[in-house]
Amino acid sequence: MPTITLLTDFGIDDEYVGLMKGVILSINPSAAIVDITHQIDPQDLIQAAFTIKSSYCYFPKNTVHLIVVDPGVGGKRDIIAVQMMGHIFIAPDNGVLTLIYDEGNIDAIVRIENSTYFLKSVSQTFHGRDIIAPVGAHIANGVELNRVGAELGLRDIVRLPDLRSSISQKGELIGKIVSIDRFGNLITNIESKQVNDYCQRDQSCKPQIWIGQNIVVGITTTYESAAQNQPLALIGSRGFLEVAVNKGCAKQHFNVKKGDRVKVII
Repeated sequence: MPTITLLTDFGIDDEYVGLMKGVILSINPSAAIVDITHQIDPQDLIQAAFTIKSSYCYFPKNTVHLIVVDPGVGGKRDIIAVQMMGHIFIAPDNGVLTLIYDEGNIDAIVRIENSTYFLKSVSQTFHGRDIIAPVGAHIANGVELNRVGAELGLRDIVRLPDLRSSISQKGELIGKIVSIDRFGNLITNIESKQVNDYCQRDQSCKPQIWIGQNIVVGITTTYESAAQNQPLALIGSRGFLEVAVNKGCAKQHFNVKKGDRVKVII
């Protein structure tokens, strides 16, 4: 039974997700369709990029991942399929797979252009239904990538800039908030390895996590490590630094939004 995942910014109020599933099942009735999420904020490529990076590895090999966060739908951007480490990713070529490329070990990248595998009528505003869903269903059925389009190189595809945290001239580890979950936890782009490497500089000092003018001292392991309604920092389940409030909402506590800077200082 092939597995196909869906990750979109469609939400669940409209029919868009259901129609993609209908197309997939019409072509591949045995497919197991898994919703990673449809709550990516509208057109937020960065949030989507981090979500697929931290999600795909929990699925079995040969899973086909369909990512539809597509501000340029109907425009000049391509749709691509990427085969890597036993998984296949199908998405607009708008940078949403940037963090996947950074994982390395890419086996193939193709531009999806063979309309044999599209729906007969293609809407310029819904490529998720008319191109990405049917192509994904056919590939899960065993169609080889080289049959859906021409091969591309890494130089041919779009990447999003500045997704990674960095060390400033002052020696501070600088990142930003890339996602805020439904609990109000602030998920940053600072990976656990980056935190560990940075803190090796001085193991006698507790790191200070700055959000605006607010400081959280130290990195803990659980949400209950702080008193109720008090802030804390930890490495979350995605493997990135998070700032939270025990039984509270860090978004409200710090009055922040996605894109706001977070820095770690020792």
